[in-house]
Amino acid sequence: MNDSPRALKLADRIKVIVATMLDTRVKDPRLGFVTITDVRVSGDLQHATLFYTVFGTDEEREGTGAALVSATGMLRREVGRQTGVRLTPTLEFIADAIPENARVIEDLLSEARGRDAELAKSKEGAAYAGDADPYRVPREDEDEDDETDEDEIDDETDGSDGVDDETAADREDGQGPSTGVSGREGV
Repeated sequence: MNDSPRALKLADRIKVIVATMLDTRVKDPRLGFVTITDVRVSGDLQHATLFYTVFGTDEEREGTGAALVSATGMLRREVGRQTGVRLTPTLEFIADAIPENARVIEDLLSEARGRDAELAKSKEGAAYAGDADPYRVPREDEDEDDETDEDEIDDETDGSDGVDDETAADREDGQGPSTGVSGREGV
């Protein structure tokens, strides 16, 4: 299909003309409940493909196809008269496969819904193969280890070491060798 504006306008116009003609002027008894779904015009505007659907049985579809082929000359003449183009495009009628495709897709969707329902039923009583929460979480053992490390640090600052006690006493007097202060406080 050509995307030129002129071809698109002509395709829309042909669709309206043919649909109106089928409704009002074509009196073939084989013609069933037909709908023109799409029209595609070639780039040189010489050929038009009309897609149609028929509501009914397979026999009615075949009869409608035969009626459209027999009415092609009259429809082409009317398209040429109403559009006013120099060369009237040839008309080709093709049965549209949209209803059949839609039916197949609907069947596939209903089958998928059935499978989803079966899967939901099987999930109801099932248990997880591993943990219910597959993500890693911090262990409680690590928290207990952290508490013991803090206790050890507190014990060291209490002065359990004899060396630490002496330096702490020297600092209280203000005469400790490591402070570098000559005994003045609060200066």
